[in-house]
Amino acid sequence: MLPKSLFLLFFFLFLPLVACASVPPPDLAPMSPDENATEFIRARCVLTRYPDLCFTSLSSYSSAVQRSPAQLARLATNVTLAPLCALRAHVSALRRAGAGAPRREAAALRDCAEQLGDAADQVRRTAAELRGLEALVGMEVAWRVSNAQTWMSAALTNEDTCSDGFPEVGGGGGGGTSSIRTDVCRRVGRVKQYTSNALALVNSLVNGG
Repeated sequence: MLPKSLFLLFFFLFLPLVACASVPPPDLAPMSPDENATEFIRARCVLTRYPDLCFTSLSSYSSAVQRSPAQLARLATNVTLAPLCALRAHVSALRRAGAGAPRREAAALRDCAEQLGDAADQVRRTAAELRGLEALVGMEVAWRVSNAQTWMSAALTNEDTCSDGFPEVGGGGGGGTSSIRTDVCRRVGRVKQYTSNALALVNSLVNGG
């Protein structure tokens, strides 16, 4: 049987990610800490907009990172998928529970679920571009990282578009609708922090970070 550290490294860095249409990736048990790798993660997380979240979400997997910026960027991308899939499931549940809701609310929830599904697909594509990056050289590295930046930026845009669809919902003063808007926008804001951090770590691969 593979040691836990090797299994988790294989899961995070080599296996294709699970689509949101199926079961979201499970929570994973943390590995034994590698002090040098943990400090490496702390230093890299300074490059992100939300360094505390970056460190707490990634430091448990320091042994898998092995002080590789490319592996850390891919890990951050994969870690983003779990809260993103959970959010899409939540929005879809709100949509099902709100059958017969006002038209604008129903449309906002429908569009948001679709946009979050698109974002999840773009996060998976980002991870695929980063797979095996350490073995590449020259222009192939630049090409793959550029693709990863494009996909991750698109995911962040879709998350923004989801929350942008809610400001006009509830204009009639309905408290329930306002509550849904507040709940969804708050949750989207949290997921965007993961996505932003992952994008920053991807950008750092070509920005000299």
